Amino acid sequence: MNAVPIADRIAIIKACVIIPTYNNHNTLKRVIDGVLQYTCNVIVVNDGSTDTTKEILSSYPDITQIHLPKNAGKGNALREGFKKAKDLQYDYALTIDSDGQHYPEDIPGFLDALEAEKSPVLLIGNRSMNQDGIPKKSSFGNAFSNFWFWFETNIRLDDTQSGYRLYPLQYLPKKFFTKKFEFEIEVIVRAAWNGVAVKNIPIQILYDPNERVSHFRPFRDFTRISILNTVLVIMTLFYVKPRDLFRSLKKKNFRQFLTENLLASTDSNSKKAASIALGVFVGIAPFWGFQTVIVLFLAVLLRWNKVLAFTFSNISIPPMIPLIIYGSLQTGALFVSSDAVLISKNKTTFDLVKNNLTQYVVGSFVLALLAAFLFGITSYLLLSFSKKSLK
Repeated sequence: MNAVPIADRIAIIKACVIIPTYNNHNTLKRVIDGVLQYTCNVIVVNDGSTDTTKEILSSYPDITQIHLPKNAGKGNALREGFKKAKDLQYDYALTIDSDGQHYPEDIPGFLDALEAEKSPVLLIGNRSMNQDGIPKKSSFGNAFSNFWFWFETNIRLDDTQSGYRLYPLQYLPKKFFTKKFEFEIEVIVRAAWNGVAVKNIPIQILYDPNERVSHFRPFRDFTRISILNTVLVIMTLFYVKPRDLFRSLKKKNFRQFLTENLLASTDSNSKKAASIALGVFVGIAPFWGFQTVIVLFLAVLLRWNKVLAFTFSNISIPPMIPLIIYGSLQTGALFVSSDAVLISKNKTTFDLVKNNLTQYVVGSFVLALLAAFLFGITSYLLLSFSKKSLK
C-alpha cells in the first residue's frame, strides 16, 4: 500500500476533482465534505441550479466554483469543468456525481489504478449493477451502452455509464459535439480512438431513493444517445476502422504481415480461413464503394480477423476489375434467361455491365461465393500445413 498521503499523491500527478451539480442540494454538502477529506483541488460546476445550491457553495470560498446561468446539461458542465482544470494546469480530472451515489472513499482506488499504468488511461468506476436498489432501466441502459462502446472501440467494459471517472485531460479531444448525458459516451469513445486505454475499476455505489434526484429523461436522453451511437458507428466504419487498418499495414512489410497476422495470430486456422473467404466474397460481390464498410462491419460482428478480411477484400483492385467483370458476366450467362450475352474478354466494359445488369449481379454473387469457397479451403489447408511444418 502506498504510504504517501492521498492529498500529496493527487498533487504529484496534478489532479483535481470535478463535481458537476444540478439541484442536488440534499446531498451536495456531504459529497463536497467527503472529497475535501482527500484533496482541496476541487472544482464544482453549478449547472444553473434553482434550489439552495448557491447558498451551500457560498460556505466553501476556498474551492473553485463555476456558476452557469442556465441549466445546459451534464455534458456541458463537464466540458466547462475540463476547460477550467486545464486553465489551472491540471493533468487529470476525477469526476464524481453530486447525488450521493458515489463514495469519496474510492478515490485512492483510482490513484492506485492510475499509478499502475505506464500509458494514458481513462478509468471508469465499475458499479455492481446486480445489487439491490439499482433500477432495471439503469441496468438495461448500461448493457446497451456497453455493447455499442465495444462495437465502436473493440474494448469490452462492464460499465460505461458510471459518472465516477478519472480523465487524462491532455489526451481528450479538443472539441466535442454533445452537451447532455450522451457526452459521457462521446468522450470515452473518442478518447479510445485517440489511443487512450479505457478501463474499469471497482467502486461502491449507493442508490437511496429518498435522497437521489435523477435528471435523466428516459425518452429524450435515450433518443439522444441512440442518435450519437448512430453517428459514432458511421464514423467507426467509414473512418476509424479503415484508418487503424491502414496504419497497421503501413507499419508492416509483407513478411511481417504474413507472420503476425496469418501465422502468429491467436485466431484458429478456421477463423483465419473464414476471414479470408469473407474478404474475397465482399471484394467480388457487387457492393460498389461499400466493400470496406461491409467487410469491417461483418468482421467485427462475427469476431473474425479484421485485418485479413480487409486485406483480401481488396481483391477488386483496378488491375483485377476487368477480370472480375468478365468472369461475373460469363458466370451470369449460365443462370439468367436466354437473353444472356456471351462476351469476349477484350470487350469487357462498364456499358456491358449497365446493359446486362441482372446477368452481372447474378454472376458476380455466384463468382464471389465460388472464389470465397476456393480461397477459404485453400488458405485453411495452407495454414494447417504451415502449422505442422513449424512444429
